[in-house]
Amino acid sequence: MNSKTRETDTFAVQSKKKNGFKKENYIISVDVGTTSIRCHVYDKEAQIRGSCVTKVNLLYPEPGMVELDPEELWMGFVKVVKGAVQDSGFQMCQMEALGISTQRGTFTTWDRKTGVPFHNFISWQDLRAADLVRSWNNSCTMKALHGVAKALHFLSRNKRFLAASLIVFSTQHVTLRLAWALQNWKRVEAVAQGNCCFGTIDTWLLYKLTKGLVHATDYSNASATGIFDSYQMCWSELCCFLLSLPLSILPKARDPSPPPPPQMADQQAAMFGECCFDVGDVKITMGTGTFMNINTGSQPHTSVSGLYPVVGWKIGPEVVYLAEGNAADTGTAIKWAQKLELFSDVRETDTMASSVADSDGVCFVPSFSGLQAPLNDPKACASFMGLKPSTTKSHLVRAILESIAFRNKQLYETMLRETHIPITKIRADGGVGTNDFVMQLTADLFGRKVSRPTRHEMSCLGAAFVAGLGVGYWRSREELKKLQSTDCVFLPRNGYGTADGKMTDQYGQVIQSWERALQRSMNWYSKA
Repeated sequence: MNSKTRETDTFAVQSKKKNGFKKENYIISVDVGTTSIRCHVYDKEAQIRGSCVTKVNLLYPEPGMVELDPEELWMGFVKVVKGAVQDSGFQMCQMEALGISTQRGTFTTWDRKTGVPFHNFISWQDLRAADLVRSWNNSCTMKALHGVAKALHFLSRNKRFLAASLIVFSTQHVTLRLAWALQNWKRVEAVAQGNCCFGTIDTWLLYKLTKGLVHATDYSNASATGIFDSYQMCWSELCCFLLSLPLSILPKARDPSPPPPPQMADQQAAMFGECCFDVGDVKITMGTGTFMNINTGSQPHTSVSGLYPVVGWKIGPEVVYLAEGNAADTGTAIKWAQKLELFSDVRETDTMASSVADSDGVCFVPSFSGLQAPLNDPKACASFMGLKPSTTKSHLVRAILESIAFRNKQLYETMLRETHIPITKIRADGGVGTNDFVMQLTADLFGRKVSRPTRHEMSCLGAAFVAGLGVGYWRSREELKKLQSTDCVFLPRNGYGTADGKMTDQYGQVIQSWERALQRSMNWYSKA
């Protein structure tokens, strides 16, 4: 029995009548992702009226290094904006506001006077600082910091000190990649002369759009760098002191409200696009990796299992925080399987997985980039276990898709256990979210319904919503909720899981086998 139900929009799309004197206005929004830059023109009903996309050219100068050309990225940004407006058939003067959503943690530095970059963007995927990360995490300084923070937490019960006692560096954060750049590139000596600007992609685009007048970022992007103190809502002086990062190079953190054009980090923008405005709302984005976010309201969440507290958005006096868990290799695993010719078209995977009753005892561990929360093991390897002569391609594909849902379950259980926040709704998007098998199994294991929106590019829509609210194009968040459309609602089938994350017999043994495979894959590499 198919447990997903289709929903249609309950609102009637009414087009505004044009008079002879005034043209309709629209919102234009750009999302700069890891593999592409896309732009959409939205109307009052949040329908796409024009689009343009271009590929992001990733550079690999050495093994483990991932870079982007700053000028090429800027030209791609300009290209998609012009292309989307042209595709819509409207004029640029009809675009009432511009919203920008960007990948997080990818940065460059440039000359404050000339605007010329000192080096390429260093991607969030880049591993050049891995040795530095390892060295710092094992250092006496970090051990001393953890000890002092634990003592302060014991005395004060202040959760901020608990967070400090658990903090570890990661290659995905900007911190040590920036420290590496400042140590290894002589051109960045402009720092000493006060002539260096640091910025993530949003900061660079804003600098270019304002012709060098504005050097700023928004709180959602800042909070994902690892340099920002989400509790105090400012750059961390302690972090900068420890890593010798000059505060003078950092951009000003600001609200994502126009003017100039509002910016948001991609995962927070997707949360806004899904209208997850209330405490307990959960958003799952399954793209290159999986990002699961829960709205924790006006207080940042202090995690002991690797959930990361980020600023969702700060609009006026309101600050909304999210707790975030991620699994790095979701779409990555599927693309890898496609390269191995387990299938030719990604759309086949749903049918292949459903064509067999189970995975024939095969387990897949999706950890090409290690394991993130709640296991937090950068030394884990990706692996297939339980292979037999009877194993077919369909069994392998099913094992890969099951592993994605199993990681979703781990993140979901961690959120339930740590936040103690009642879940109000769950929305899932992203390219892998179009796979019905993954979506249905995720709903089964959660023991809760999971909704999939009609639109898949929620980061772009979220940035458009923020830009539109800023100029009064849309008047309230309640109005935005009425624009929400749902493609499918996946209802949990009996015999799989319960709403508190507990397993029943249907998948209990499969999960246990997979967890054994996880343990055997952990700490595989002598270096990570």
